[in-house]
Amino acid sequence: RRPAPSMHRGSLVRTALTRVGSFSSARRTLRPPPSRPTSAIAPRAVAMSAADGVPYGFSSSFDSGNGELVSATPHTLTVRMREEPFTVADGRAHFQWFHFRVTGARGRALRVVVQNAGDASYPDGWRDYKAFASADRKHWRRVQTTTYVDGELIIDMDPVPGDCVHLAYFVPYDYERHLDLVAAASSRPNVSHVALGDTLDGRPLDCLRFGEPGTWTPEPAFAGSSPEDKAAVEAVAGSLPPWSRDGGAKRVVWILGRQHPGESMASWWMEGFVRRLLDAEDAVARKVLRRAVVYVVPNMNPDGSVRGHLRTNAAGANLNREWENPTPELSPEVLWTRNAMDATGPVDLMLDVHGDEAEPYCFIIGGEGCPGWDERRASTQRMFKTAYARACPDFQTTFPLEYGTAPAGNVVTAKTQVTYRYNCVGMTLEMPFKDNVQLAQPDGWTPARCEKLGAAAVDALLDVLPELRA
Repeated sequence: RRPAPSMHRGSLVRTALTRVGSFSSARRTLRPPPSRPTSAIAPRAVAMSAADGVPYGFSSSFDSGNGELVSATPHTLTVRMREEPFTVADGRAHFQWFHFRVTGARGRALRVVVQNAGDASYPDGWRDYKAFASADRKHWRRVQTTTYVDGELIIDMDPVPGDCVHLAYFVPYDYERHLDLVAAASSRPNVSHVALGDTLDGRPLDCLRFGEPGTWTPEPAFAGSSPEDKAAVEAVAGSLPPWSRDGGAKRVVWILGRQHPGESMASWWMEGFVRRLLDAEDAVARKVLRRAVVYVVPNMNPDGSVRGHLRTNAAGANLNREWENPTPELSPEVLWTRNAMDATGPVDLMLDVHGDEAEPYCFIIGGEGCPGWDERRASTQRMFKTAYARACPDFQTTFPLEYGTAPAGNVVTAKTQVTYRYNCVGMTLEMPFKDNVQLAQPDGWTPARCEKLGAAAVDALLDVLPELRA
């Protein structure tokens, strides 16, 4: 592993930015680590070919791969998910993400058994879950014959749909695609790119800045010059708050994704959000970027994403529990991002995008329980959620009832630390691994729905910009 980045790197990022201007619910319970092995058979390898005595091959040696071979017969493949480095904050080594491929089995009936599913971080997430499969890595479908029985996840394919079939917990979003998104956005004239720092594996932590910091002025109010036109404009202006009527300092917005690397739906959400901001013919996006500067960190945890982790970075840190005291040795991704937030001036709104293993809804957890939380910010948060649900009915504002507030005084997560540190609105958005039960469909929650939900967040953002600063 490369040496941990130094604090000097963070200070350089601060200078550069100056120049360029969730706690678990009762249903999503973190399982303690297993006290005994689930099988006497130890995993042998991450790859197998037909030369090993079975008529198909197995591998997880690729970007986001996770799966270790336990045993293989002509009709049954048994694998285990690989544990991540131990996470001190959570008291266990996490695992739940899987991604592996089966080759040479086209047309066969094959049962794939994920042996240690019952000991995963969130075993409640397997209930009613259906795995994703793809024969070309472009088109992914749910395997409807997925079941969870006696602590094992069973994926039955009859027949196997191709000669090189990938199976995954959710549709993967690989690092090359992330680089493509960053490069495409950075090529646009109104977008700037900054590498906030280096990760522990030496990858850059990419940040995109949409718009220029400073002040804004309202759009022309009307084209006519008659007294009637003038009177109409004055009547409208009289009903607006001063910032909406006269302009002023731009709002500062930060959008973060994939602190938990196995929640790949956050990257698909980012595609929808970023591409809408890039649309020069989208009037809502244009109005947002006239009034705000938007900082986007599409992937907070590229190391964990490539390594095939569910929750942690290369050192085993759960980044969304590191925001109070991040360090360059354990959680540099959070340190660089928090330093950059400090450098850009007071943050007005932060949205941290995640996925939830168990809950069948899209929902937001806000800053309730943070020190100093007040009705002004609570009202703005309600306004954002209402506008979001109106823009995209896949989002809703009622469920899950089990999610409560953060423990009083807690500031270790992104939403709580940002809410407290900047006296602003900090929120966590959760999407399901399974489906939105209110608008269920055969393939459940998909990348396309993530992208549409991401695009709709621009509408909600425009609605609340006038309310974000006292």
